[in-house]
Amino acid sequence: MQTPTLLFDIGNSRLKWAMLDMARNPDELDKKIWEYSGVIDTKLLGSELHRKELSHYLLNTVPKPKLIGLCCVASERRIDDLKQILHEWKDLPIHRLMGSSSFPNLRSQYLDKHLLGADRWASIIAARNLSQENCLVVNCGTATTIDLLGSNGIHYGGWIIPGMRLMQDSLIENTARLDLPENKNSALDIGLNTSMAISSGCLLAQIGALQSALNYAESKRIKINRLWIDGGDADLLLPHLSALPITSEKITGLVLRGLWAWLKSESYPKALSSNDHE
Repeated sequence: MQTPTLLFDIGNSRLKWAMLDMARNPDELDKKIWEYSGVIDTKLLGSELHRKELSHYLLNTVPKPKLIGLCCVASERRIDDLKQILHEWKDLPIHRLMGSSSFPNLRSQYLDKHLLGADRWASIIAARNLSQENCLVVNCGTATTIDLLGSNGIHYGGWIIPGMRLMQDSLIENTARLDLPENKNSALDIGLNTSMAISSGCLLAQIGALQSALNYAESKRIKINRLWIDGGDADLLLPHLSALPITSEKITGLVLRGLWAWLKSESYPKALSSNDHE
């Protein structure tokens, strides 16, 4: 690799990482675009044992990168955990994408850009690189986020709703005598038992939110041509998106692609020092 770059996406549920060659472009749809990649439960970063295991794996398997990119929406403590994992590469700069970070020909109408989630902004950057069309950018993780991006490069804002698992857990925790669905139901059929009703109902809420987002865009005379989707529950939603009057496509690693595009644009600020997270 000419310029090996290591990317980290620290989400509330999962830590994803990938290494790539910066000579390539983030609009490539090749599924083998990552030279190395992996994912673990974010909570495992709080375990010294798991940090040592991940550190040993990365430092002994992955070539030493020339650049490290970071997107984090989890606790700031997780960044310290990551630095411990990469202790042997402490000489390398870590560039952190924020919701307020700039990107060429892209701007957000968020009232306070510092409150825009870095993962959402990364996904929006990725979508801008993948297409110049009006689109919805959807991430289905702990929360489901839906963002409206115009072909003019304007992020008009978006919506955040609980993700599938969070919806289900909330029902179980706050309602008596309900059983957690035994498996993730991918059908929108009416529930004939409580478990099925919960699973189908939560899925219906997700699809309904996407349809409402399309309706909003139409009311603003923004014709949506495409929907980009990623996240742990993307495969559950994707089969039902064919009914929507737009092209829907799953893009694995949407946040990582956006982080990559940002680094490639050289819009990033001064790297994090060992004692600084901003």
